[in-house]
Amino acid sequence: MKTTRIHLLLLFILALGTFIANNALLPADYMESRNLATAQEMVATGNYLIPTMNGELRLEKPPLPTWIAAGVESIFPGSLAAQRTATGLAGVLLLFFLYGTVLELSQRKNQAFYTGAILATSYSVIMMARNATWDIYCHAFMLMGIYFFIKGCRQSGKQYGYFIGAGIGWGLSFLAKGPVSFYALLLPFLIAFFITYRPSLRGKGVPILIALLLTVTLSGAWPLYIMLHEQDTLLAITKKETGAWTGHNVRPWYYYKLFFVEAGIWSLFWLTALGYGLFHPKFKMNRSTRFFLLWTIGSLFLLSAVPEKKTRYLLPLLIPGAANMGAYWEYIMSHHLRKKGDRFWFHLNTGVLLLVFLAIPPLSYFVIYKEGLIDGVFWGFIAGFFLLCAFLLLFALVRKEPRRGLIFSTLIGAMVAVTTLFLIPAKRVFINTDRHSIRELRGVKEWNEYSFYHPESEFLRMELVYESNRIIRPLNTQNLSEVTRHLPFILVSTQPIQKVLPTDSLRITPIGTYDNNWRQPDHKRYNMDLVKEVALIEARN
Repeated sequence: MKTTRIHLLLLFILALGTFIANNALLPADYMESRNLATAQEMVATGNYLIPTMNGELRLEKPPLPTWIAAGVESIFPGSLAAQRTATGLAGVLLLFFLYGTVLELSQRKNQAFYTGAILATSYSVIMMARNATWDIYCHAFMLMGIYFFIKGCRQSGKQYGYFIGAGIGWGLSFLAKGPVSFYALLLPFLIAFFITYRPSLRGKGVPILIALLLTVTLSGAWPLYIMLHEQDTLLAITKKETGAWTGHNVRPWYYYKLFFVEAGIWSLFWLTALGYGLFHPKFKMNRSTRFFLLWTIGSLFLLSAVPEKKTRYLLPLLIPGAANMGAYWEYIMSHHLRKKGDRFWFHLNTGVLLLVFLAIPPLSYFVIYKEGLIDGVFWGFIAGFFLLCAFLLLFALVRKEPRRGLIFSTLIGAMVAVTTLFLIPAKRVFINTDRHSIRELRGVKEWNEYSFYHPESEFLRMELVYESNRIIRPLNTQNLSEVTRHLPFILVSTQPIQKVLPTDSLRITPIGTYDNNWRQPDHKRYNMDLVKEVALIEARN
């Protein structure tokens, strides 16, 4: 137990670095803004059961993460760092339950720790845990349910407690993002688990039934409430969301062929781990290794079978994938690398990363330092750190018996350094230095008494709604009687206000021009929809 507690503490500290440190350097993106604007409106209106976004019903996704975000908003108003920290803590929950799952099935504490450390430093997981998006919640709660289900199945007796925990986890997962994790994580798990372990469920029928009832109750309570109050809207949204799986972002079945790059620094090791699972004699003999391999392959197959594909949908694949890599590293750490095959693949994977570390100093010199985005001292620090990492990898490799622990620690340390130290200059590298956010209007009390509108002919980005913490309704600015009926109000427009309201009967008091683009003006994704003129519109006396 002492070793387990130490491992969990180390994983928590690691997650603080990779999931939470410097998490507010970049402004909220489009998806985050939609989520957080909904949470802000919950707090402002007190309407927690029927969510709205910019005053319109938002029933596409179940509300559990939005409730969490609303709770954070009520304690830390307007804090993006606090919102992203909540997501990071969901990532910690994911790490802990994956550690417990691997430990339960492999009975190897070091393997469980390697798995958790790899997951905490994988690119896709870091990105999801550092942003206020909802994917991490549904998979964390699903893995919670899976862990308790495994415990309930493998221990003798009815194990009501574990199966109740499983039902709660699965129900919370549905409340977080509907059936997504049931399909991408739970279904391939169940297939792999029953094929590999063939657990006896004798005498466990009633506890399993309770788990299913809990799942259905938690999953269905909110949709049932919405069905009773907003039936037509819910049915229309359900039809739309179902159609998106087959008609939106449609990609060929092989779209995820480069799935392994989502592991970032561990990409090549993941491919090697999968190869070992398929062809290595000792790996094929290990039941837990076979199980995680089958879980990974099943998840990849099911994700590939859905016509709608996005790279962020691969997050659940990394959960058993990290366990694949954890098993590989446990094998590498506990065996002498005397076989040529073991030495070749380990040296190749580490050697590629060594070359990457060596390439970072010159690349950062020409791309960042020469452009004046960082000073010489900071560039020297970056160059020195990655040259040190390269030296440590080389030192560990040239030994007669490679120092695998040093290599593993160096890779972990490199990822922690990227998120805790080297993201600091990212603001100067990536952020629009002329950004003048509409968020500034939040603190101006004199505008609180006015309603906000935008020309109905213009598209309104949700970043503006979130940053201003206002409902910005559409208005037909060409209809003078409609405009007059809403006076006085504040208008938010992409076009010059005088062109939007060409009339002498109105007094226009400019408030400011706001640019909510966080990318540089010369970036291909710089969006003029995020540049707005704001003015107070009143009747002319």
